[in-house]
Order: sequence, then structure tokens, then C-alpha cells
Amino acid sequence: MRQYETGFVLSPALSEEETTQFIQQMAEIVANKKGHMVKQDVWGKRRLAYPIKRFQEGFYVFFTYEGGGDVSAELERRFKQSDAVMRFMTVLKDARDLAGRKKKKKGADANAPAPAEAKEEK
Repeated sequence: MRQYETGFVLSPALSEEETTQFIQQMAEIVANKKGHMVKQDVWGKRRLAYPIKRFQEGFYVFFTYEGGGDVSAELERRFKQSDAVMRFMTVLKDARDLAGRKKKKKGADANAPAPAEAKEEK
């Protein structure tokens, strides 16, 4: 399976309940299309670089998931139908980058000092 990252910006006019419900619905689409959610990153309200639909802020959400192309196509179809989504973007993660990051994490953990050693240095 391929790994994708989809980022979308929701309208700040939505209530907390509506925002949470929308994010949950989109996560369910990934599961319904036989995808696997790797990470769900909710940044919250952030200032936009430029006004979109006369809003200065947006609610940022990022999904990292594994699945076929039909998962991302369905998400994007739903985003286009919803007035709540101001912008969205899907990126196919490169398998070579993913393998390299796993190796770097293992190596970085071995070089990191233990918590007790870090306190003694202060």
C-alpha cells in the first residue's frame, strides 16, 4: 500500500462540535475504503498567509494514511462538496524517504543521552 498525506483547512466559522464531527467523518472514510490511518494531526486555528473567502484564520488538519488511490480520491471528492473546507492538498509519500527516516530515528535514539545524564550536565 502507498502512504499519503492529506492536509485540509476548515472554515473557522464552524463550531468545535461541527469541526470534530467533520474530522471524524473524514477519518471514517479512510477506514471504509480499507485504508489504515497512520497519524491524525490537528493543528487547530492558525492565521492564514492570505485571506480565503474573507477569513484570516483557518482550522488546519493533516491525515497520514496508507491505502490505494481510491481513498484520496474519495476524500477529495468530499472536500469539494463541502463548504466547510477552504483548501486541501494530498501528497504521495515517497517510499525511499520513509525507509530513510526509520533508519535515522533508530540511530538518533542510540546517540541521545539518558535523562539522568542530561540533568547532571546542568
